[in-house]
Amino acid sequence: MKIYNKYIAAIALSLILASCKAPMATVIKDEMKENVPQNFNQEDQGDANNNSGTTPWRQFFTDPNLVALIETALKNNQELMITLQEIEIAKSGVLAKKGRLTPNVSAGIGAGVSKVGRYTSEGAGDATTEIEPGKEMPDPLGNFEGGLTANWEIDIWKKLRTEKDAAVAHYLSTVEGKNFVLSNLIEEVADNYYELLALDNQLDIIQQYTKLQQRALEISKIQKEAAAATELAVKKFEAELAKSKATEYNIRQEITEKENEINALCGRFPQPIVRSKGDFMSMIPQTVYTGIPSQLLANRPDIKQAELELKSSKLDVEAARKEFYPSLEISATLGLEAFKPSYLVKLPESMAASLVGELAGPLIKKSAIKANFQTADARQIQALYEYDKTILNAHLDVANLMSKVKNIDQYYKLKSEETKALEQSIDIANQLFKNSRADYLEVLLNQRDALDAKMELVEAKQKQLSTVVDIYKSLGGGWK
Repeated sequence: MKIYNKYIAAIALSLILASCKAPMATVIKDEMKENVPQNFNQEDQGDANNNSGTTPWRQFFTDPNLVALIETALKNNQELMITLQEIEIAKSGVLAKKGRLTPNVSAGIGAGVSKVGRYTSEGAGDATTEIEPGKEMPDPLGNFEGGLTANWEIDIWKKLRTEKDAAVAHYLSTVEGKNFVLSNLIEEVADNYYELLALDNQLDIIQQYTKLQQRALEISKIQKEAAAATELAVKKFEAELAKSKATEYNIRQEITEKENEINALCGRFPQPIVRSKGDFMSMIPQTVYTGIPSQLLANRPDIKQAELELKSSKLDVEAARKEFYPSLEISATLGLEAFKPSYLVKLPESMAASLVGELAGPLIKKSAIKANFQTADARQIQALYEYDKTILNAHLDVANLMSKVKNIDQYYKLKSEETKALEQSIDIANQLFKNSRADYLEVLLNQRDALDAKMELVEAKQKQLSTVVDIYKSLGGGWK
């Protein structure tokens, strides 16, 4: 017996030694996070006490029509609904991994019949066995049973706990992914809303320009009758009038498409978008405080999502490495068993129980486990690169938008000056044309330049407002 126990111990030891030769995972280091600059650029000194990314979106946006659209989008947007279901899926994954830490207990009943050969050890034993005096074992032999069965893998290497921790990290990353979708959704609704207001104002401008062309055409016809102008001037004004009317229909189509883009974000069928277009040019962009770059790590949900995915991938590698170690499983059964149903109630004779412990390590299947480990290790490195890329892109995004905010403000101021000067030149050119002191080409050129300047001024205002929204989102705002 002692020799037999020594063989068992030797086999178990060889399994452990053979299994523990697990490969080492690649050691990765978050160098990008450690090397985040102190400021977004050389001119920016940063202000740790001010960061617009921490401002809730209801405080950042003051237009009640825009706020109502955002609220509708947050309730109905399909992409957001899909993301919420991904969170539920990840939550179920956590419960599944947690369930593996507890024993699997099942209850069942069964019945069967079997007949063994007479000239076998089992058959000869049954033939000579008497359950009661004068009663031999029935042939064929029935079997009726019922009871509990339990299977439990003992987490001796904390592999199952590691898998659960990886699932929790992935679940938390899906929550941050939802926050990133929220931030993007609010940005998209706001940007499209401002673009719609800009199109409304451009439509008003082209309609005013059309009336101006109509008057110029009437003047040219009068001057032609008085021999002060030619048929060529009349045709030029007619062509310009037709062109402005065609532009008006083009803008109307863009307005319809932009309204439906907003409706799509709100998860609803086409309907008019409530807005106040008259206040567009007087809108003052919100003041944006950038804070310092390190605050991005805490505010931006896409960075936190990438960080949690990196953590999850590291835990996946650790769990995959522990697959090389032997596993200990315990199986137990407790119930009643007899060859006749009436004997099941005879206790303790009908009671049956078993308890088995199994220590097993991978030998033949090692190549498959090694492949899974290498896959997990590669995904860990991939997650690190994704995390570094997210941090870098976030920093560059804010730096670009900070520069854009400053430049678009100067651009808007200069465009305002240009528009005022050209509006004055239109009145002067029209007066000179009426008095035959300027030809129709001067009038047309002045009107076209003024139209272009007004259109560009409206676009500049839209870019000014949208850029502030973009930098607000880039600083991690829009989801709180």
